[in-house]
Amino acid sequence: MDQRQVVSENYANPITCFFHVLFKAASLAFYILFSLFVKSFVIIFVITVLLAALDFWVVKNVSGRILVGLRWWNEIDDEGNSVWKFECLDGESLARMNKKDSWLFWWTLYLTAAAWIVLGIFSLIRLEADYLLVVGVCLSLSIANIVGFTKCNKDAKKNIQAFAQSALASRVTSSLQSAFGVI
Repeated sequence: MDQRQVVSENYANPITCFFHVLFKAASLAFYILFSLFVKSFVIIFVITVLLAALDFWVVKNVSGRILVGLRWWNEIDDEGNSVWKFECLDGESLARMNKKDSWLFWWTLYLTAAAWIVLGIFSLIRLEADYLLVVGVCLSLSIANIVGFTKCNKDAKKNIQAFAQSALASRVTSSLQSAFGVI
């Protein structure tokens, strides 16, 4: 592989990357700008939470699948227990995922939560409990995606390792059988 090719690697899914970042930036920017210049809590709450909910949906259902090949959801079983469900691409497809797309996905996921934490601290310092409610809702949505995708990523790595081990064992077995003439 040519060194120039590695350096100039672009995003494989620029539109998905754009929307992955758009709603995160929009909810943060709207919250910050409107809490500085407009003092209508209802408008700030409704629009910021709506943008954060759109971000949650886009990350969970679109950009997670396209940028990192992962999908998660949570179900309640018949006994009332919470059950996490995970989907991921196969190991070969995951290995072909664009590194820049993956980097953008994970960094923006964590940085958004960090930004909401900082804004929550500012709300505490300014003694604005109502604005802390907005931050709490947005932070909860961000953390839900972080937890879901982190668990999904760990599950995917575990499945890839199990597949690799079974493929290796199968290969060794077939090599031994062919070496000793066992059919």
